[in-house]
Amino acid sequence: MRVTFIHADGKARTEAEAEPGSILLDIAQAHMMPLEGTCEGQMACSTCHVIVAKEDFDRLPPASEMEEDMLDLAAGVRRTSRLSCQIVLTEALAGLTVHIPAESRNMQGPR
Repeated sequence: MRVTFIHADGKARTEAEAEPGSILLDIAQAHMMPLEGTCEGQMACSTCHVIVAKEDFDRLPPASEMEEDMLDLAAGVRRTSRLSCQIVLTEALAGLTVHIPAESRNMQGPR
């Protein structure tokens, strides 16, 4: 299945292939997107925050209360913001498009 990442500049795009059951954060990191995921999916940070395309947002299961609490701490949050560590890709999400927030900085990645 295909996932599209819109880079923080709003212009560049990366198309990625993913297997159903994959975690969006893992796919993003494999394609060099600047998402840290510092807590490794434990919902103890918001460093994997993405903005889901409006047309795709309603295809996602609702965010948990814990995810909503972590999103409150993220920079540049929008109505369609989610934590990529909490998005499990399914066939129903094929063609998902997410935007990397301009505030994203991967402090663990190459400089």
